[in-house]
Amino acid sequence: MRPLRLLAVSVSLLLLEGGSATAADPSPLADVHRVVFLGDSITYSGQYIEFVEAVLRVKDPALRCEFLDMGLPSETVSGLSEPGHAGGKFPRPDLHERLDRVLGASKPDLVVACYGMNDGIYYPFGEERFAKYQDGIRFLRQHAEAAGAKVLHLTPPVFDPEPIRSRTLPAGLAEYRQPYEGYDEVLDRYSRWLVARREDGWDVVDVHGPLARYLAQERGRDPGYRLASDGVHINPTGHWLVAREVLRHWGLPAAELDSAASGEQLLAAHPHGLDVLRLVQKKQRLLKDSWLTATGHQRPGMKQGVPRDEADRQARELDSEIRTLLTPTP
Repeated sequence: MRPLRLLAVSVSLLLLEGGSATAADPSPLADVHRVVFLGDSITYSGQYIEFVEAVLRVKDPALRCEFLDMGLPSETVSGLSEPGHAGGKFPRPDLHERLDRVLGASKPDLVVACYGMNDGIYYPFGEERFAKYQDGIRFLRQHAEAAGAKVLHLTPPVFDPEPIRSRTLPAGLAEYRQPYEGYDEVLDRYSRWLVARREDGWDVVDVHGPLARYLAQERGRDPGYRLASDGVHINPTGHWLVAREVLRHWGLPAAELDSAASGEQLLAAHPHGLDVLRLVQKKQRLLKDSWLTATGHQRPGMKQGVPRDEADRQARELDSEIRTLLTPTP
């Protein structure tokens, strides 16, 4: 894969004035044909991926890059699972078990990976668990690069104990079947380690820091403010904040991104932006279940996806609708 090309000019004419991309305004993914997103339930939920794709397609209607959400709920990159996970029904799935199948079937140019939330298994910080996380991240990188893909790492989102304070546990216990109250300290440490790998040439986007700062800011205004009602799974605002950092990393101007309180607000500045988002959402939700079913995993209770051929056919139709919406009328 050739290096990603950053945007040459502002998105303001496109998003705020309804303009269209030109040859002088290249896509940040001009040389990338397929991006695969890996992660846990936050990635499987996929709203941040939907925002990223919709904004990029509005930015550049000629974009032909494919975005595949292959996140798997409960998954870790560390291979760890806490006692009694899912009420004892099943251990956490392990990326090691499926990664080579995913890479072999999807053949991505770029892997965007967001792990960490589950990898400390909701315990206080422990060196052995931290080492397992580090080993898992390196395993992901080695296998992706061997398959010809570059890797963009996202730090884990925040854990917020406030909404579930009555169900958290203090430090010093031998076992945690409910989350440790200070678990975000663990995620902060994992995030700082990952960000420090930039010194080794890794491509890393910090989403933990911006989410933590936003949460602190809003809670200063409203002590009852929530980004995640269960402490873990961020709401649409949280997903927009993640998408915003990815788009910023890929060169979209910070002023445009920071001025929008939500992905919908940014896209609403384009005449067909919200329609594009709706079609992208429909396509993403179709494809992720199809690909997860086709490549296989060990997570019970997942939706059975439609066969790949049928999913691809429907996805092409949705892409055609998106292109039609974004084609200027003579």
